[in-house]
Amino acid sequence: MMSDYRRLNRANWDDRAPLHAGSGDYGLDNFRTDPSYLSHVVRFDVPRLGDIRGLDGVHLQCHIGTDTLSLARLGATMTGLDFSPASLAEARKLAEASSTPIDFVEADLYDAVSALGPARFDFVYTGIGALCWLPDVRRWADTVAALLRPGGRLFIREGHPVLWSIDETRTDALTIGYPYFETAEPIVFTDESTYVETDSAIEHATTNEWNHGLGQIVEALLQSDLTLTQLVEHDSVPWEALPGQMVCEDDHEWRLIEHRERLPLTYTLQARKL
Repeated sequence: MMSDYRRLNRANWDDRAPLHAGSGDYGLDNFRTDPSYLSHVVRFDVPRLGDIRGLDGVHLQCHIGTDTLSLARLGATMTGLDFSPASLAEARKLAEASSTPIDFVEADLYDAVSALGPARFDFVYTGIGALCWLPDVRRWADTVAALLRPGGRLFIREGHPVLWSIDETRTDALTIGYPYFETAEPIVFTDESTYVETDSAIEHATTNEWNHGLGQIVEALLQSDLTLTQLVEHDSVPWEALPGQMVCEDDHEWRLIEHRERLPLTYTLQARKL
């Protein structure tokens, strides 16, 4: 039986999927018309991602598949996994329109190993805004480790847990308003809007989310027998995370207008399975 948090969050993402697919912010028309087009998120990742040609990759919590498709265009054989059927419907349409074979699988993150099989992948990719939907970061790390072949690696760029703890409704100061560390109970939000420009409201507006401290994430990976190989903190994020306090620059990344040195906004982490 699906837990309440999964039911709430899946309904929310099913509502978001067609809105995101129709938004210029995701740029689906660019993918359809330009075979070399990459998402801004993956383009930012490329210097650290390196050469992935010929590798088997899985994108966990892939949403509508723009980053998954971008990784395939870099030469990887990609699988995408998500719990939202509406998101996967959009992802499959995009891959078909782009003539790119990608296997999209509907399953909850914690069920990924049973849905996909163990030790199948050379790399696991997780993008921005994924971990906050998971209540237990240790179970996530165990799942990642089980999906990887020996020698395989995790690549994740995520919103920084310090950013997730900031109260974005305060536009006059950077104010801690939410937990930094993982908590047993979720942080409950009700918001009819989403992070792209759209004229429509989200019907299923209530979500359950969790933060996970950076040390908790690293420790979970170490306990899952993964070896940390990179941890870089960034002063940018690919959406206006703090409205009224940020500016979008030429690389399509948002940065603080003032005092950029005060707040990490995202991080890139890589870890390897020995």
